[in-house]
Amino acid sequence: MSHRPSTAGLAHPHRGNALVLAGAMFALGILAGATVRQTAAPQMAAPVAPAVADTPGRPQPFAAQRLDPQPVYPADVLRVIDGDTFEARVRVWPGLDVDTKVRLRGIDAPELHARCADEKIKAEAARTALETILADGGVAVWQVGVDKYGGRVDARVSTRGTADVSAALLSGGFARSYNGGRRGAWCG
Repeated sequence: MSHRPSTAGLAHPHRGNALVLAGAMFALGILAGATVRQTAAPQMAAPVAPAVADTPGRPQPFAAQRLDPQPVYPADVLRVIDGDTFEARVRVWPGLDVDTKVRLRGIDAPELHARCADEKIKAEAARTALETILADGGVAVWQVGVDKYGGRVDARVSTRGTADVSAALLSGGFARSYNGGRRGAWCG
């Protein structure tokens, strides 16, 4: 005797058809998601594509990489805080923006609350350099993670003309490499 699966048991009055309803909702969600992605992708990719898609080997905009574990998010800079941190409005989903502080991954810039005059001068130069780079527009963040200090994220950042903002600040002498732990002194 063969046993054929049946959905009749799911419609048992004691179960209140909850499983049938849940299955139908899941199926509708999958269909709706596929429809939204297909119609929204071309509209979302256009504003950020020039900023990140022109460089070979660079991550593509989040709309173009549906299941990529490291999506790229377009961002509008609200203000530059110091040489390695800025505040931005990040577009995490169509119609959903998040305001957050973004710390540049992999670098440490001098602090504006300096311990000496030399550090203060270097900190102001680093902040000015970051403002200049970000003013190029087409800002995008990727490899976003939680920073060790609450209230901000740690991320890679690019602009229309700079593929890696952290690398640009390093090569300009405005920051030094940093991968966690204790930061070195900038004074004398």
